[in-house]
Amino acid sequence: MPEDEKTPAREIITDYAQAHFRYFRTADGTVYAQRNGHPVARPIRSQGTTGSHRQELMVGLFRDGVGVFNGTALKEALDLIEALALTENTQPVHIRVAPGFDGATWLDLGRTDGRSVRIHPTGWDIAVPDPREVCWRRTQLTGELPLPAKDTDGKGIDLLLRLTNFANAETECLAIAWLIGCLGPSVPVPAPFLTGPQGAGKSTAGRMLVRIIEGMSGDLRRAPKDEENLTAAVAAGWVTALDNLSHMTPDLSDAMCCIVTGAENVKRALFTDGDVFRARYRRPMLLTGIDVGVIRPDLAERLLPLRLERPRVRRTEAELWAEYEEVLPVILGSLLDLTVKVRAAEADIPTDLRMADFAHLCAQLDAATGFGSLNAYRASLDDLNDDVIEGDLLAQTVLKHAAGMTPGTEVRMTSSEWLHALTGLYSGEECRPMPKGWPTTGKVLSDRLKRLQPTLAARGVVIDWGRTGSARYIEITRPAPPAHEQAALH
Repeated sequence: MPEDEKTPAREIITDYAQAHFRYFRTADGTVYAQRNGHPVARPIRSQGTTGSHRQELMVGLFRDGVGVFNGTALKEALDLIEALALTENTQPVHIRVAPGFDGATWLDLGRTDGRSVRIHPTGWDIAVPDPREVCWRRTQLTGELPLPAKDTDGKGIDLLLRLTNFANAETECLAIAWLIGCLGPSVPVPAPFLTGPQGAGKSTAGRMLVRIIEGMSGDLRRAPKDEENLTAAVAAGWVTALDNLSHMTPDLSDAMCCIVTGAENVKRALFTDGDVFRARYRRPMLLTGIDVGVIRPDLAERLLPLRLERPRVRRTEAELWAEYEEVLPVILGSLLDLTVKVRAAEADIPTDLRMADFAHLCAQLDAATGFGSLNAYRASLDDLNDDVIEGDLLAQTVLKHAAGMTPGTEVRMTSSEWLHALTGLYSGEECRPMPKGWPTTGKVLSDRLKRLQPTLAARGVVIDWGRTGSARYIEITRPAPPAHEQAALH
C-alpha cells in the first residue's frame, strides 16, 4: 500500500479508543475515560501510579493486536479525544460514596471488577453500577473492602463495640450514627474526636472506624503542616483521619470547618498564567488526641467527642487485627442493615442545632433502634461549649457581666464602650494586666464576639449587632426564662 494511503496512527488510536471507552467531562472541565461497562473512570491526563488512561489504552491496543504506537501518535489522539469530550454533557465522578437513581446511594468496594453496594431505604444489594449512574474515581487511598455479609442479625455492631473501648452507651451510639452518616454523600457529619487517657486505644479505635469505610489499607495520618497539603489529602480519599493531635492552629481549625461542611478551593492551574482549577470538597473527618488545647467555637459545633477508657485486658496487635479483619464483612453487613432501617425511619428534623442533617440522622437512628443518640449529641455539644468557655477569658467575662443583668433586659453600647466595660470587669480594683489575646480594639472585640455568639447563646446570653443613625452598637441580652420555668421557681 502506498505510504500516503495508510491510515494515520492517531486515527487508528482514536477509533479504537472511542469504540472501547466512554469519554466525558466533569463540571471543572477535567476529561475522564471510562471503559465500556465498567464504573471506574480515569482522567485522561493522569500520570498516577494507580494506572493512567494512557497506560490502559496502550495495553488494550497491544493485547487486541492493533499495534504498538509511539508517544507522538498517542498524544495527538488523546488531544483530539479531549477536545471532543469537552463538547459532551458533564457528569460528576465520586470517591467511595455516590448518589444514585431513585434515592439510592452507592458504596465503592474498591474492587477491580467494579462491584459496589447499592443502598436504598428498601434494602441493599451488591451490583456493578450503570456507568451513566455512577462514575468511581480511584486513588492510592482507595482500599478494597470485603463483600459485606448478609443476614447478620445485627451481630456486627456488637462485634465492633466489643473490639473498641468506648466509655459508655451514649458514646457508642454516636459512633454508630457517624458511621451511618459516612455512607451518605449529601449529609455533612461532625468530626469525631476520640479522646481519653493515655493507653485507651484511641488510635486503634480510630483505625477500626475508618477501615469499615476505607478497607484494611485505611489508616490515620499526622496533621499536615498547611491547608494546601490538608486539602490534597482530603481530595484523594473519603474519610480523612488525623492522629494524635496535640495543638490546633487557627488556620487548621478553619480548614477543618470548611472540610466538614463543604467549601471550594480555587488555585492557579499548572503551566498557565490565567486559568484556574476549582476543587470542591466535603468529607467526613476523624481526629484522635488527648487534648488539642483551646477549641474555637466554630469548630466545636462541628466536633463529636467520643471518649474511650483504658481496657482491662490487653491484646497483641496481631491478634486484635486478625480478629477485626475476620469479622469486618459481618460488621459492614450489619452497618448496611442498620443504615437501611435508619433511612426508612421517619423523625422530625431538630431545628436548634447547627449540624441539622446529622441531628436528623440521630433522630432517625433513635426511631429505628430506641437509642438515645440525639440526646447524647446534645450533651456532647454542651460539653464542648464548656470547653470553649473554659479556654476563652472573653467568654467568661461576658457571662460574668450577663449574670449581673436582670433577666429579660438588654444593654446596648458601642464596641469601644463594651471593650472598656468588659476590661474593667476583668481587671477589677486590682488593675490586673490584661492577658495575651485580650481584644485591644472595639473591632477585634466585635469579631471575637461573633465567633462566640453560638456558644454564649447556648448559655442564655444573646448577642446582636445593629445601627442607630450613624452609630453601630452591640446588644447583649439575657432573655427571661420561659413561663413554665418561672412557674416552677415559685
